[in-house]
Amino acid sequence: MEKISLILKELSKSNVDDLESLRNALDVMNLEIKVVKQLALECGTRNKVYLLISCRKILKQLENCTKEICRALRLIPLDSLDDLRIGNKISKLCKDMQEAEYSPSIVEDKILEMIESGIEEKNADRCSANDLFGSIAEAVRLPDDEKLAIDKEFEEFKTEIQESKLGNMAEARRMEQIVVLLEKADAMTSYEGKEKRYLDERNSLGTQPLEPLQSFYCPITMDVMVDPVEISSGRTFERSAIERWFADGNKHCPSTSIQLDTLVLQPNKTLRQSIEEWRDRNKMITIVSIKPKLQSNEEQEVLQSLCELQDLCTERELHREWMTFEGYIPILVGLLSAKNREIRTHALAILCILAKDSHDNKERIAKVDLALESIVRSLARQIKESKFALQLLLQLSRSSSVRDVIGTIQGCIFLVVTMLNSDDAQASEDARELLDNLSLLEQNVIEMAKANFFKPLLQLLSSGPDDVRLLIAKTLSEIELTDHHKLSLFEDGALGSLLQLLSHDNLEMKTVAVGALQNLSNLPQNGLQMIKEGALGPLLEILYRHSLLSPSLREQVAVVIMHLAKATNTEKADHEQISLLESDEDIFKLFSLISLTGPDIQRNILQAFCAMCRSSSGPDIRAKLRQLSAVQVLVHLCEVNNQMVRASAVKLFYCLTEDDDDISFQEHVGQRCIETLVGIIKTSSDEEEIVAAMGIVSNLPKDIQITQWLLNSGALDIIFASLTDGNRNALHKKQEIENAVKALCRFTVSTNRESQKKVADAGIIPVLVQLLVSGTSLTKQNAAVSLKQFSESSTALSQPVKKTRPFICCFAAAETGCPVHQGICSVESSFCLLEANAVEYLVRILGEGDFGACEASLDALFTLIDDERLQNGCKVLAKVNAIPPIIKLLSSSSIKLQEKALWALERIFRLPEMKQTYATLAQMPLVDITQRGSGGMKSLAAKVLAQLNVLGEQSSYF
Repeated sequence: MEKISLILKELSKSNVDDLESLRNALDVMNLEIKVVKQLALECGTRNKVYLLISCRKILKQLENCTKEICRALRLIPLDSLDDLRIGNKISKLCKDMQEAEYSPSIVEDKILEMIESGIEEKNADRCSANDLFGSIAEAVRLPDDEKLAIDKEFEEFKTEIQESKLGNMAEARRMEQIVVLLEKADAMTSYEGKEKRYLDERNSLGTQPLEPLQSFYCPITMDVMVDPVEISSGRTFERSAIERWFADGNKHCPSTSIQLDTLVLQPNKTLRQSIEEWRDRNKMITIVSIKPKLQSNEEQEVLQSLCELQDLCTERELHREWMTFEGYIPILVGLLSAKNREIRTHALAILCILAKDSHDNKERIAKVDLALESIVRSLARQIKESKFALQLLLQLSRSSSVRDVIGTIQGCIFLVVTMLNSDDAQASEDARELLDNLSLLEQNVIEMAKANFFKPLLQLLSSGPDDVRLLIAKTLSEIELTDHHKLSLFEDGALGSLLQLLSHDNLEMKTVAVGALQNLSNLPQNGLQMIKEGALGPLLEILYRHSLLSPSLREQVAVVIMHLAKATNTEKADHEQISLLESDEDIFKLFSLISLTGPDIQRNILQAFCAMCRSSSGPDIRAKLRQLSAVQVLVHLCEVNNQMVRASAVKLFYCLTEDDDDISFQEHVGQRCIETLVGIIKTSSDEEEIVAAMGIVSNLPKDIQITQWLLNSGALDIIFASLTDGNRNALHKKQEIENAVKALCRFTVSTNRESQKKVADAGIIPVLVQLLVSGTSLTKQNAAVSLKQFSESSTALSQPVKKTRPFICCFAAAETGCPVHQGICSVESSFCLLEANAVEYLVRILGEGDFGACEASLDALFTLIDDERLQNGCKVLAKVNAIPPIIKLLSSSSIKLQEKALWALERIFRLPEMKQTYATLAQMPLVDITQRGSGGMKSLAAKVLAQLNVLGEQSSYF
């Protein structure tokens, strides 16, 4: 039109010789242009749906106008124009208009084909109508979820149809058919209108099904036809049957035997419609008749009726609509409480079918009393029933109003999460889709997390709005989680999101993030990941800077830091060389907070340092803490009233005593501290605290003054009580005994006979002997050390044997002395190993694998062969078969044990009877040492071999 207007303007300025021809052409053009304008005006005011459905007619009109305008342009006498350029433009425009084609778009064509098919078949169901409506709505941009907008558009469409009746009746009839077709769509017709139409039709029917007419039967199959077609003889058959007849080579009519001039099949639409109407009438009567049977007390009748109903449901969408009008939904929901599993399963299956394509049915099911509760109960039953219950919930969850209710049913989300791991792939997929639908509601996401399904929660934590992220993080701080789920949360990205919240400007965000990290960080793997990803920096910043704003937040941060510290005390941390505090400044600042904070923060910082002291970087941490005068702080904290703070301080104190750095302690450990520690061992109910306090006592410098303070404070009685407590198998008790036996070593040194006497009088020596059998390796080691120290005093304390007077010898047995010490010995007076029956147990330890215990036992046994006791001691060792185990130690992987064994054998083999008995056994190990041992050991081994006459006295090995 724009090009035509430009040409007309140019023509008005040109000189034309043949004005009559030009005038005629312009009249025709003006007439057609008016038609086009009128068409455009009408289209501008018409309903969008009407325009879409009428698009072919409109385009045809437009095409006719174009051709008429083209014909009018050709009437212009181009030869009479004084401007050839105008003529060329007119010619080109005529050519373009002649070649112009007007046709609907692909989408519009598809919609028109769907309409024609629906009108022609006359039996389009609701699904087809819904598809058609959806396509129209999308084409005209009609909101398919806004009922008011749909109703308004549809009313305008029907008004357009009424107006069209004044003109073209054929078009009006076609439009009415389209309305009937579209009214089958859910969005176009109210439920009440459809229900009224159904009930009117149902009430007009009888109660008994009608027999089919003879014409309904196929002459070939003798069954009622589904797709009747007519052949050239005028007879009608079932399409599939007559096609098989022709495929077998037959070319005559099966009924009349008349030869057919063509094998073309024509649909018998009239008969098909009659059959469908008969079938629909009977199906409607059947659906009505089944309803009372479902309320029967006979389970078999109910099951049979449900099977029949399910078949009808599956058969046609129209049947499902009739069932809804008949009120089947409440009845089916009621059957979900039946005792018979098959009845419940069939009821669920039918409800699934009813809910599948109907938004309204989803809501109707959910509105029945206890419907959702009954469906959820079926989730927990046998797999077939639970699968149908799951499918039904999935269908219902596609309705937003129902979806919001499903998650509130007790146990629903838990059971659905459980079905994620079903062996049935379809059930697992349905469960996943249902959870996706339910996760649109934040509360449902929280319930999923409580059921250990975290994917939706992690998505919201990562990308949700701030208020939702706050809620999710709060959930993570409160929820009870297994170690497996804590680990999986971090592996799936929770840490990154929480660290973002930790750095948020909003204090509430920081608080919930810290709470969540507190809940998740107590798993060592998670703690190490937090250290790697730099979580410590923001945590320390909160701990240092928010002292006034939120005390509870700082307490939570201290707990998280304690968890991180404990994570460094693992094999993985050792392997990857991960440490928590790198610099002296960090150690100083964190430890300084102990004196500046309340009990809860103090306790957690102390526990954090205790964990770090046990890590691979522990020696450095302990050394730096001692340099910071941490001992002075800890000595003070050992006296505080808060038991948990005191216990944590005692445990850290114990850690700092493990490196034999006596100088750090002598300045701060006084009599008061000793009394405090002994008091803790006496009165504390915390077993770990008792172990640590006993450990401090065992590690204190071997100072005479400290030993005396310990004796004065009753430490010996406490040690004896610890050793004689019957509950020795408990883990903490074993550690307590280890530390108690080690502490005892300071009281048994041979240079302090008075102290030794107190220990012996307390009856501790038999206890030590018993511990050689029942103690841990460390306990055995320290017990052997104490026994060795006792034995060192035995010779001096052994009393001479009294000489028997001659005239009494006939009447009394002579008093015999100790085989080793040659005097009168006892456990209490001379601490004799033989009298204590310790030798056999010390020998037994030589065959055990612990080097420390073995070495201490050797040292104890060596006290029996010192100096003048050599011969007697060797006899005792031989008697208890101690020499073979000593020889065996020559092959030990411990150089120290080899050296001690060599030293012992060099003394033992000074005795001829020992050489004669054990030379052969010792020869090969000794030769091996001379060949592969160190320099000093080679010489000593060669010396022993010389004693055994294997090497000469002048051997180069000496």
